[in-house]
Amino acid sequence: MADLPNVNALEIETFRRIAQGNADGPVFMLNLNKYRPEAHYPSGQLYKDYMAVLDQLLLQVGGKILWRTVVLGHVVGNQDIDEALGVWYPTHQAFLNLMSAPASSENMRVRALAVE
Repeated sequence: MADLPNVNALEIETFRRIAQGNADGPVFMLNLNKYRPEAHYPSGQLYKDYMAVLDQLLLQVGGKILWRTVVLGHVVGNQDIDEALGVWYPTHQAFLNLMSAPASSENMRVRALAVE
């Protein structure tokens, strides 16, 4: 089982309660990624490896990337990011399954190398 970075334990517990109840439904996650220089975003091999294993992991839990876009600046706020990913999961349980899916450990390993 892989550990998620920057986990908000209270929110994970909320997800667990929803997943165990009758109200479990789709989840949309907005990932705002800043890549390490070694990833050579958007065309480097490390970035491509991360996207490949992420796609594999999402397939295993029934999720999918709805869109991804290069971030060239922002009008509000000051978070320095390179890419925004819109990720859909069919249920809260599907999202929780990320931590135990077969590709989870490899995803977290490559993610740690590619994402700040």
